[in-house]
Amino acid sequence: MYQRIRDLREARDLLQKDVAAYLKCTQVCYSNYETGKRDIPTEVLIQLAGLYHTSTDYILGLTDDSAPPITRKA
Repeated sequence: MYQRIRDLREARDLLQKDVAAYLKCTQVCYSNYETGKRDIPTEVLIQLAGLYHTSTDYILGLTDDSAPPITRKA
């Protein structure tokens, strides 16, 4: 999961400080997410999936399909 969020960030030419600003946390805090020194809270995981237009399952490594989930209307 940690390598995956780094790969997603780098693929979009974003710096850690850019993602940290989006998440409203410090660059050090975000760096700790990427290195696995700090667990990623669920709400941050959801924000990252939205930022990268992918699913939380992809970030967590449960699937290799990076396509965003299909939302169904009730």
